[in-house]
Amino acid sequence: MQTYNPNNNQGNQTDNYQNNYNYGGNNYGDGTSGYTNYDANYNYGNQNQYQNPYNNQGYMDMNSGFGADNPAMSGMQNLKTIATQEVVAKSFLFMVVALIITAVASLTTSPLVAYRMLTGNGFFVLLIAELAIVMVSNWAVSKNNAILAGVLFAVYSYLTGVTFSILFLAYTTASITIIFLVTAAIFGIMAIYGLVTKKDLSSAGSILMMGLIGIIIVSAVNLLLLKSSMVDTVICAIGVLIFVGLTAYDTQKIKRLVAISNDSNVLSLALLGAFELYLDFINLFLKLLRLFGKKRS
Repeated sequence: MQTYNPNNNQGNQTDNYQNNYNYGGNNYGDGTSGYTNYDANYNYGNQNQYQNPYNNQGYMDMNSGFGADNPAMSGMQNLKTIATQEVVAKSFLFMVVALIITAVASLTTSPLVAYRMLTGNGFFVLLIAELAIVMVSNWAVSKNNAILAGVLFAVYSYLTGVTFSILFLAYTTASITIIFLVTAAIFGIMAIYGLVTKKDLSSAGSILMMGLIGIIIVSAVNLLLLKSSMVDTVICAIGVLIFVGLTAYDTQKIKRLVAISNDSNVLSLALLGAFELYLDFINLFLKLLRLFGKKRS
C-alpha cells in the first residue's frame, strides 16, 4: 500500500505490495508444479492510516444528512454525493485509464517479448525498473508533483501490460475476458461498500496487510523450496480474500482524503488513490485467473 502523509513526510514508505505473475502452462513450468512463477514485491506506501489530524475524527462525515426513513434512497444519495468529490472521482478515473493502458499494451505486445523479459536477467531488470518507478512516484506524490507521478503511473501501467501479454500463451482469450469481467464486478461492489459504509475499516486494513505480508513470505518459500501446486492454490484463494478486503479499505482511505484536499493537491491525492486501487484490481485479477482460468491445452 502507498500512503501520502501531508503533515509528515518522514513515514515509512517500504511496505510490501505483491504482484504474483504466476503463469500456467507446462511450456513454462519447472517440471514440478507446471507453472512459471513471477513474484514481484512492489514496495508502495505504508499500510497504516493516514496519520494526520483528520484521522478518524476530523474528516467529513459522508454518511449523514440524508433521510433515514428510506435506506435505499439514502444510500444512493450518499454514494452520489461521495462520487462527485473531486479526489474520489479522479482516483477512479485515473485507475480506469491505467487499466486501459495495461489492456492495450498486453494486446499489442508479442507474448514472446514478454517471455524474454521474464526470463534470465530480464526479470531482475524489470523488477528493479518497476520498483524504481514506484519509489520515485511515491516521492513525487509526497512533493505534490502530480505531473511526474502521473507519467510514472502511465509507464508502470504500460510495463505491466507488456508482461501480461504472456497470459495469452497460458490461458484462453475467453477465459481471460470472463475473469476480467468478474474481477470488475467484485471490485465495483467492494469499492461501493468502501465508499458508503459507516464502519471504520482501519483495523481490518491492518489485519489484511499482515495477511498480505504472510502470503508474500509463503509464496517465496513455495517458489524456492516446496514448489507445491496445492500450496499455490491455497495462497491464491487467500489472496483473493485479502485483495477483496483491501479494495474496500483503500476506497475508504480515498474518501477520507477529501478532507485534506485543496486546489493544489487534488491531482496528487487522486493519483495516490488510483495507484492503490490499480494494484488491488491487478492482484485480484491475477489471483482469480490462477484459480479459475482455463489453460490452453
